[in-house]
Amino acid sequence: MKAIILAAGRGSRLNNITDEKPKCLVNILGKPILEWQIEALNRSDVEDITVICGYRKDQISGNFITLENPRWNRTNMVSTLACASGVLRNDTCIVSYADIICRSSHIVALKNSPGDIAITYDTKWKNLWQLRFEDPMDDAETFLSKNGRLKEIGGTPSSLDDVHGQYMGLLKITPQGWLLIENYLNEIGPESTDQLDMTSLLSALLDRKVTITTVPVDGGWVEVDNPEDLDAYVKQLSAAQNWTHDWRNL
Repeated sequence: MKAIILAAGRGSRLNNITDEKPKCLVNILGKPILEWQIEALNRSDVEDITVICGYRKDQISGNFITLENPRWNRTNMVSTLACASGVLRNDTCIVSYADIICRSSHIVALKNSPGDIAITYDTKWKNLWQLRFEDPMDDAETFLSKNGRLKEIGGTPSSLDDVHGQYMGLLKITPQGWLLIENYLNEIGPESTDQLDMTSLLSALLDRKVTITTVPVDGGWVEVDNPEDLDAYVKQLSAAQNWTHDWRNL
């Protein structure tokens, strides 16, 4: 199994931290986010990794293949993913956003999941969102899963009952799954594809009766969106020995 890391964007909400380097190279606990990700993938026996670059692409190098989204500043994440269509058409891939870090066990669970399109979701999301937001519901989106299948994603929840978990930005896509995605992208055309985010894509696939498998995990991951996230995670790890969202493989 291969992996694709979507690392084309700048991460403008990190302010001056990304003035001179891409978001995936932002340090946390002494290591770039990208290094944490590659370590987790390698521990999951995923060593064939493609990183899709854009902003400050010259700084991204290592024991992986690089591809480029040359229109990174005018497109959204689905267009970045499509830059790896040659890989996705031939191999099952773990796909990860460049701003998340997770335990290797989450990747193993996703690898072993059935279905052509599968995603992980965090059942303990509220613990993490309470750390990041004054009111967790301000940033929450609907996520409904039943019998291991996604039923709804990306809407505005009216209560906690509408949020079975938090979509993490970690997916598995088989070649057949990518064919279903490509067919949809061909339907909507390049202009709409350029503006399409991943949750909107998943929601649109649900509307077309595409089965999306859901894989529950209990914490053990973080998302780095702004400087406050970085500070909060470091402080939390210093203060608590058994933090639910400690991503490290200790």
